[in-house]
Amino acid sequence: MKLLLASTSSIHGHSYLSYFKDAWTSHFKDIHGPVVFIPYARPGGLSLKKYTQIAAAAFNSQGIELRGIQTFDNPQQAVENAGGFFCGGGNTFVLLKTLLENKTYEHIDRSVREGKPYMGSSAGSNIAGKTIGTTNDMPIVYPPKFDSFNWVPFNINPHYIDGKANTTHKGETRQTRIQEFHEFNETPVLGLREGSWIESDGIKHVLKGELSARIFQPNNDPIEIPNGILRL
Repeated sequence: MKLLLASTSSIHGHSYLSYFKDAWTSHFKDIHGPVVFIPYARPGGLSLKKYTQIAAAAFNSQGIELRGIQTFDNPQQAVENAGGFFCGGGNTFVLLKTLLENKTYEHIDRSVREGKPYMGSSAGSNIAGKTIGTTNDMPIVYPPKFDSFNWVPFNINPHYIDGKANTTHKGETRQTRIQEFHEFNETPVLGLREGSWIESDGIKHVLKGELSARIFQPNNDPIEIPNGILRL
């Protein structure tokens, strides 16, 4: 497989997708057919059209054709004609529910496993893991299942942030939430900070970007990991 899984689409001081532009332009080099954008997560209530326009502007500026999945006669046709896929961020529950309901889930899964390049950001990266159980999103809709594509053998927690020692905030930290997950689940979790991404072929998983990441395993202290091959 050819996977590029980013924590976020934008970081402070950078325009949309620009902070890892070299990575994704290389990722979609020499594809046959347009990159099909999957906007179903719809952050902030954006329309599918508006969200697609934002992604298309970034891709077009690099000479890469991008089309929204909703612009095809049917979603299955979009998957068949795709040179690759980009699944944007937003609400992971909405994204997974939509993919299952319009029956593109299995088609995308097969296409990616057969080698079509896939890029995800935030929610689009969440669904590459074993389940969506470590998303940060509110369950505003209820998908038929929480299991996701299982292209990588761990869950992702995008936008991972560290707890601050000197703060008056007494709510749970991200680390606490993930440790709660491990009270009931065995799946490793990768805390992926903004500005970092994973490149994976489904077997070898490589952390890239300026920041380290954090691996959480059941019954173990979290481990800080630098850029390079992930050992899980």
